[in-house]
Amino acid sequence: MEIKFLAPAEAEFLDAVSFYNTQSEGLGYEFAAEVNRTIQRIIQYPEAWAKLSKRTRRCRTNRFPYGVIYQIIEEMLLIVAVMHLSREPQTWRSRLEKEEI
Repeated sequence: MEIKFLAPAEAEFLDAVSFYNTQSEGLGYEFAAEVNRTIQRIIQYPEAWAKLSKRTRRCRTNRFPYGVIYQIIEEMLLIVAVMHLSREPQTWRSRLEKEEI
């Protein structure tokens, strides 16, 4: 399955990695590994996670307070957001057109 990040989702992910690395050396890389494990869970069980809308779901990371918001489009996993779960929970909606949500 192809994995594609929307540009804002990739920026969020990289910002979080940088932030965690400033908190403790190597913590950002642990965060990145956890997001990767979350993506692998999504690929294995794409329909198992909480629905946020008709086409969009969220899978939470295990160790960090983040969720991966995604859509499955044919054989592609589209990562819409890698969001801290305590921040504006609906911001991902502005990244998609209404018919894509």
